[in-house]
Amino acid sequence: MPIEQQQIQAFGHLEFLAKQVVEGFITGLHKSPFHGFSVEFAEHRLYNSGEPTRHIDWRLFGRTDKLFVKRYEEETNLRCQLVIDNSSSMHFPEARKGGPLNKVTFSVHCAAAIAYMLRMQRDAVGLSIFSDKIELQTQAKSNSMHHKMLFAEMEKLIEQGGASSGKRTVAAEALHEIAETTHKRSLVVVFSDMMESSEKAEDLFAALQHLRHRKHEVILFHVTDKRLEEDFLFEDRPYLFVDVESGEEVKVHSNEIRETYVNSMAAYKRELQLRCAQYRVEFVEADINAGYRQVLMPYLLKRERMQ
Repeated sequence: MPIEQQQIQAFGHLEFLAKQVVEGFITGLHKSPFHGFSVEFAEHRLYNSGEPTRHIDWRLFGRTDKLFVKRYEEETNLRCQLVIDNSSSMHFPEARKGGPLNKVTFSVHCAAAIAYMLRMQRDAVGLSIFSDKIELQTQAKSNSMHHKMLFAEMEKLIEQGGASSGKRTVAAEALHEIAETTHKRSLVVVFSDMMESSEKAEDLFAALQHLRHRKHEVILFHVTDKRLEEDFLFEDRPYLFVDVESGEEVKVHSNEIRETYVNSMAAYKRELQLRCAQYRVEFVEADINAGYRQVLMPYLLKRERMQ
């Protein structure tokens, strides 16, 4: 049974949590129609005809009747840059002990699971965190000390809770900088609600195009609380809505604005999807209430296509 969000909160350490998520996901794969799907997480890769034979694992050949080559720490097949939006809107809904995950915590869990998979495949991984500025930018590396540092930095995002109040989303500027500073031809995996102001939408689309211009492969995980942020399924009563980035407040009856709000959000999402398709950026919906498989499967498929 794949481990999911309610179970995961019983664990503490992020690295252990990531291990449980990945193992549950792989177990689920093997019980599904994807049984036999190529998921090689051992310290081996398939032998290519014509290579030197000195690194072939003959014991493994005896068990599997397949030729595998031992892999070493310095071998790197892929560079991946994980990018997490830490603006105030990503801290919705308000974090409560034992309650549902907010968007940034869900993003960290998914990013940590991907980082764990990358480490097992001896791939290099870097981390970028942004809000109204770049808060952290590391180069992609594959050594164990680097991975420990990445997990520690991601844990900080969860521990800070609502401490990021007032941080606006400036995704366009951040993505432009990440495009320039990330090693060319990397896989860039972005976790963001993309709550950029409408006036800056064109800048945001230009930043996505910039990533592709730099020869990066890009997956955008559009992280939302679909029930509340897209479908607006609030109870039929008055609310005080507060913009966590600007502090602006508005008192309104939810039923009075539901249709207008839902239509506006749907229109923006359609435009975002169209632009991603135009620039060959992979757009993936990531509902914080729908579990981790919706993120890990598209990542794994993308990883397989890039080999």
